Amino acid sequence: MKTGKLTWASALLGMLATAGCKVGPNYKAPAMPAPPAYSEDGHNGAWAAAKPADSADRGAWWMIYGDKELDDLEQRCATSNQSIAAALHAYEQAHDLVRQSKSSLYPTVSIGAVASRNRISSTRPLRPSNAAQDYWDFLIPLNISWEPDFWGRIRREIESTSANAQASAAELANTRLSLQGMLAVSFFQLRGIDLQAQLLRNTLDTYSQALKLTEDRFRGGLSSDSDVEQAKAQLEQARAQMIDLGVGRAQLEHAIAVLVGAPATGFHVSEQPLVGDPPSVPTGIPSEVLQRRPDIAAAERRVAASNAQIGVAKAAYYPTIVLGASGSIESSQITQLFNAGSAGWNAGPSASQILFDAGRRRAQVDFAVAQREQATALYRDQVLSAFRDVEDQLSALRVLEEEASVQNRAVEAARKSTELSTLRYKRGLAPYLEVLTNQTIELTDERAAASLVAQRILASTRLQIALGGGWVSTQLPQN
Repeated sequence: MKTGKLTWASALLGMLATAGCKVGPNYKAPAMPAPPAYSEDGHNGAWAAAKPADSADRGAWWMIYGDKELDDLEQRCATSNQSIAAALHAYEQAHDLVRQSKSSLYPTVSIGAVASRNRISSTRPLRPSNAAQDYWDFLIPLNISWEPDFWGRIRREIESTSANAQASAAELANTRLSLQGMLAVSFFQLRGIDLQAQLLRNTLDTYSQALKLTEDRFRGGLSSDSDVEQAKAQLEQARAQMIDLGVGRAQLEHAIAVLVGAPATGFHVSEQPLVGDPPSVPTGIPSEVLQRRPDIAAAERRVAASNAQIGVAKAAYYPTIVLGASGSIESSQITQLFNAGSAGWNAGPSASQILFDAGRRRAQVDFAVAQREQATALYRDQVLSAFRDVEDQLSALRVLEEEASVQNRAVEAARKSTELSTLRYKRGLAPYLEVLTNQTIELTDERAAASLVAQRILASTRLQIALGGGWVSTQLPQN
């Protein structure tokens, strides 16, 4: 009898020793070759080769623009934006699923208590004649159940939920990057409107002086009333353009209010026009984008989660083995409930194996494989999109810089032409229509140049977003 017990225990220990194996494929990140360099890097080495200070916070990428108000708004966005808060709670849910999966590695223990009053039928077959017809039944059961992870199903499930939790963390980082990037874009668009407003205010001063000049000449009999009316029309048209800017500015203020978690009513961003060229943005090498973009990290983690699900599906081909034990104390009298004679127990393993399921398990494995292939394709597409995003903004910076240089020359020429035509008009050598035409051309060129200032800053901002905003995949939590 003792030998039998040892044999049974040895067999059980042998089975537990095999619990280290895991069915299903081990994960290997999808291969995705990256080009050695960006095609636009050679066009403008001045900003592409710049390096940030080692002491700078790489995550606070917007600080490179040196605007304190933007810095404050970005901090408010990080702490008060409701979409970021929702993404944070989504990550917490994913982390809770990891804890839930890990709990399956351990036994389940339950205890209960039952007290019931029972009555036995007096006409029940084989009922002892001396048995009580009414009695109490007091019961305290204890149950222990454990499914050893012989085939790695639970560990593959933990792999899957852990990878999904990491994907959720990357999606949180991507949400934060996207919304803070949207805030920066909206902020600089608003500053661009402020630059346009400053330009129009200066233009209104110039047009007011032109109107006064035509009125003085009209009173002196040197100009016609038509010149005066044209000057008035030009002045009012510029005022209308100035008013129209207020609509766009108000809408951008309202958008920023939502991004920082504030009500639009009463929210205000101070007026300050954009100045200068965009700051230098270090691009690094294309392969770094694979680690710096949180959306790419999220897509790669989804591949890992799908790969682990193949092992979960394949584990269904193997027997289910459960080690269980139960015990109880039971008595018809509560005073005798804890006596030694009231105890009862049973223990032992159980196993079950599916013999026929009409292809259900095979379908589940095929489904898991198809999910992994889909996640792999989405990951590769995300990588290609990231390379495209960077190249788009690098191209935009190069082209807009060239365009700004040409446009600035056009502004200088238009200003010179306006000065000459105004001088000719004062001397009576040119009609006022010539002045009007040149002033209109000058305003158009100046507004185009101001628009390019904003577009270059926006392209710089979008480039930082495309590069991941200083985030790196090593920031993913280890569950």
